[in-house]
Amino acid sequence: MFFTVPTLMTWTRIVAIPLIVGVFYLPLEEPVRNLIATVMFVLFAATDWLDGFLARKLNQVSSFGAFLDPVADKFLVCASLLVLVHLQRTDVFVALIIIGREIAISALREWMAQIGASKSVAVHMIGKVKTVVQMVAIPFLLYNGVLFGVIHTGTWGVWLIWLSAIFTVWSMVYYLRKALPEIRARAR
Repeated sequence: MFFTVPTLMTWTRIVAIPLIVGVFYLPLEEPVRNLIATVMFVLFAATDWLDGFLARKLNQVSSFGAFLDPVADKFLVCASLLVLVHLQRTDVFVALIIIGREIAISALREWMAQIGASKSVAVHMIGKVKTVVQMVAIPFLLYNGVLFGVIHTGTWGVWLIWLSAIFTVWSMVYYLRKALPEIRARAR
């Protein structure tokens, strides 16, 4: 199931990364670059929901797709955060919190899967809330302008990305606490 429609959509999120980064190197005015990068991010991020929906609807759910989907999401978010740090639209501390959590929890999930305890670190609602807040904050920060004449996306984006960092830490603590009994049992 390497080349199913849902898996190809997941691959588009990975392919999108150099495209979104590359927009900021184009000889265009900043508002135009911001708009293009924002639209691209939103469209590619939407494929996360769509590929899961199609995988279930077309009965094309695969273990490879289940592996690639969160990897693509993490690549897209991390690359976007690095661009935002480079553009000085978000704090490096926020990026370190979010990227560090993604690495730590991915490693924890891999280890828990190896020992047969992956259910203890299954995706929880707090992780989903964290993702939603990130997926709203990042395009706001990429756009970095006034939307509909009233929404200052840069300001809202900063607040939302910090809120996302709080949810990030909260979800990491949640997953670590869920895994703690297994960790203690294996440490003996």
